[in-house]
Amino acid sequence: MRVYSTSEVRNVGIVGHGDSGKTSLVAAILYTAGVTTRLTRVDEGNTVTDYDDEEIARKVSVSSALANVAWNNVKINLIDTPGYNIFINDAKAALIAADSVVVVVDSLHGVEVQTEKAWGFAQEYNLPRIVLINKMVKERADFAAAVKSVQDVLSSKAIPVQLPIGKEREFRGVVDLVAMKAYTYEFDGKGVGKVEDIPADMAAEAESARETLMEAVAECDDELLNEYLENLTLPPEKLAAGLRKGVAEQQIFPILCASGLHNIGTDALLNFLDAYAPDPSFRGEVEGSDGKGGTVKRKISDSEPLSLFVFKTAADPFAGRVTYFKVVSGTLKNDDSIDNYTRSAHERFSRISTVQGKDLGPIAAFHAGDIGAVAKLKDTLTGDSLGQKDRIIEFPKASLPHPAIAYAIEPKTRQDEDRLSHAIHKVLEEDPTLNFYRDEQTKEFLLAGNGQQHLEVIVSRLERRYHVAVELRAPKIPYRETIRGFADAHGRHKKQTGGHGQFGDCKIKMEPLERGKKFEFANEIFGGSIPKTYIPAVEKGIIEAAEHGYVAGYPVVDFKVILYDGSYHDVDSSELAFKLAGRKAFRKAMEQAKPALLEPVMNVEIVAPIDFAGDLMGDINSRRGRIQGMDTKGQNQTIKAQVPMAEMLTYANDLTSMTQGRATFSMEFAHYDFVPQHQADKIIAAAGGRHAEEDDEG
Repeated sequence: MRVYSTSEVRNVGIVGHGDSGKTSLVAAILYTAGVTTRLTRVDEGNTVTDYDDEEIARKVSVSSALANVAWNNVKINLIDTPGYNIFINDAKAALIAADSVVVVVDSLHGVEVQTEKAWGFAQEYNLPRIVLINKMVKERADFAAAVKSVQDVLSSKAIPVQLPIGKEREFRGVVDLVAMKAYTYEFDGKGVGKVEDIPADMAAEAESARETLMEAVAECDDELLNEYLENLTLPPEKLAAGLRKGVAEQQIFPILCASGLHNIGTDALLNFLDAYAPDPSFRGEVEGSDGKGGTVKRKISDSEPLSLFVFKTAADPFAGRVTYFKVVSGTLKNDDSIDNYTRSAHERFSRISTVQGKDLGPIAAFHAGDIGAVAKLKDTLTGDSLGQKDRIIEFPKASLPHPAIAYAIEPKTRQDEDRLSHAIHKVLEEDPTLNFYRDEQTKEFLLAGNGQQHLEVIVSRLERRYHVAVELRAPKIPYRETIRGFADAHGRHKKQTGGHGQFGDCKIKMEPLERGKKFEFANEIFGGSIPKTYIPAVEKGIIEAAEHGYVAGYPVVDFKVILYDGSYHDVDSSELAFKLAGRKAFRKAMEQAKPALLEPVMNVEIVAPIDFAGDLMGDINSRRGRIQGMDTKGQNQTIKAQVPMAEMLTYANDLTSMTQGRATFSMEFAHYDFVPQHQADKIIAAAGGRHAEEDDEG
């Protein structure tokens, strides 16, 4: 396998809305470049980048995958990313390794919700963007309408550099507006275009579009602008150089067209990526941490000390853990031993490889800017930085949103329970958008992800790959109890059983605290009515009673207890007696203090096409939610609201149904608030009514 220099590498992310044809486009590119011997298809489950069992079964990309092609003496690393809302955050995690992005847009639907989101990811990473209008063979495909959608929603700097030849089933090629040549194709899927003169009936349209392109390019550079104003044209070589500069500096977002499924226009796309997509060195320097609280910069160059960044980890049944990395600086050679700065570990990079989907190919070295993989590292995980021991630089990790929804996970058998911990650890290594934790109040193990479908994929992966069968179910709501009023109560525990008895006596006042203050205990005993040694026992008794609740068995929070009086017996008093007295005083105080139920309220943010905004707000109101704000961006509406957690357990599926899968949401805990009385009555009834008083020994 040939080793490519930094200037010969192009790292290109392929992004877009689900079903815009990204994986089919990558499949066509691989066939055109001779990597595969046939044009593979998503429907047939044989594409290079959709190789996971779940992807083949569902016919959608679940996680990002890599492939590469050699074209015109450059190596193009392709990062095929998911586009469905449930899996879109994996695209953000992977794009941290890209140096430019191809944004794939459906020729019929134009810019959709996830297209905007992916564009935002590229913008966050400061990546040049190339737009590809795909599926040009589709019925009712409309290049002009798709271009207008891109310019209206994404950027007015998006300018066509190609025009389609033919429409819908008659689409047979593209016009290159830089070279002013046509690429025409047979409908055989081979992807090799015949270079011809522009069709006569398109000459005027092509000249007009080229004028628009020249104006946009000229505006990127003062010298070019002066030349253009003077001559009203630019020579092809200066137009090409200006376009290259405009793309790298994000002053122009070129628009191309193709049909990935029919392999029309992919060689023209590859030529464009070779000529105009920047190599990794265009970034100049990358900033990171020096491990001591300071910052350090590193040029993307072979002459710099070795450093690399891990952007993805996968578990392969045969190869074990596979680590995907980008060499930021220096040259990584096979069998190099380098330091993991993040984990203070040492790793040997044995058998470094190039990547074609799930297949790894051996290579001698990677130069700065290139992407590769290695199997069986001991400690390294996604987000880690590695390199030369005495030249530490830790690169920033991808910032991913909190998981939107959590489900309780329960092993089906004892054998599954024994295997679960190891298997969960493996899937968490692969998917940084997951979270697994135990709710201390409900005692449930929770698996949190981007939606129900995301978690179903993980459950299926646990069973197929690790032979662990689990069930998902809605989690218990961690309700809490509190008080609204004040109370003054007397708790006495007295028991005589022959010999030493038990005696404890205390008087307490109870009052509510601000939300979130949990519990305070104040000792105002004067004159020794209760000895100091027994006062902690009273507090302990109250805390234990509060943990078991009063109204419906949920923990009591946000209250203050003042211990102000009591009595004791020289012989019969003990810590146990005063603990039980404290419990009795707590229960009697709760009777007076207007007990109430609290429920967790979530901050919810929904992004959806404007057309659905009214229905979504009505639905939020029906869930006892409160709209906090709205914001319009492009064709999308962002709705911010606060909604009780109990009303959000089925929201992922409901939102998909309401918006045909075109909306996304995120959710995180906000605060606790009172449950309305009619709702509280149902919860109390479901819990079996008010909890019976514990016995004196309890």
